[in-house]
Amino acid sequence: MLEISATELLQTCGRVWWPFLRIGSAFAVLPLLGYPLIPIQVRILLALLLAILAAPLLPAMPAVDPLSLHAIFLSLEQIFLGTMMALFPVCLIQVLVLTGELLSMQMGLSMARMNDPINGLAIPVLGSFFSNMGLLLYASMNGHLVMLEVLVESFRVWHVGAGLFEVNAASLIQLFSWLMAAALMLSLPAMTAMYLVNFTFGVLSRVAPSLNIFVLGFPMALICGLFCILLTISGLPDRFASLAQDIFLSVRSYYGGKG
Repeated sequence: MLEISATELLQTCGRVWWPFLRIGSAFAVLPLLGYPLIPIQVRILLALLLAILAAPLLPAMPAVDPLSLHAIFLSLEQIFLGTMMALFPVCLIQVLVLTGELLSMQMGLSMARMNDPINGLAIPVLGSFFSNMGLLLYASMNGHLVMLEVLVESFRVWHVGAGLFEVNAASLIQLFSWLMAAALMLSLPAMTAMYLVNFTFGVLSRVAPSLNIFVLGFPMALICGLFCILLTISGLPDRFASLAQDIFLSVRSYYGGKG
């Protein structure tokens, strides 16, 4: 007769439960997979299915009493790690949203806003446009599959119960400065061109005061801005691929892996 001890039963359940928590918490934040229009039941079932499929590939899990404080701490640990790792690709998409925000201010379109169903906030139209383009590029390069691989591989490096004090907090802090620098890098050429256009119309208003700069300047600034956006979009896929490579290397270094 087959006999299973309580320790073996807890280890078997833990091989599914701990990955489910880490993957499920990431699904609540990740681009595409964390889209609010996807029902939460679908995300939970998908996370459970992936946890069951990945269980044989993962190292042994600790046998923990599910009603103990240790189990609660480990559950919070997995939720925290999954959420923090999912924050990296979110910042990758937010780079394009911030780029659209900066360009909108230079073009005078910052007042043109629309509701963003992903964040639940009102963002500029250009920000929404760049955000949708970023999601398409993210899906075309299989970014969601790369993040699933990273989540599964994190259990080999960051074992359950390793603690939160060994988290590479420097990578997490540098992520926000990287977001601002990347958005400025993408928008700086167009912002410089728009600044020169506004500077030119400022000089014209001093040389020829009779010209109605407000009537002439806004349409010209808008046309030049659209042309600058066209040039920005033409080189966006290559720049996005480079930024995505940086972000995937950063998320690996966050949990202690090597890129």
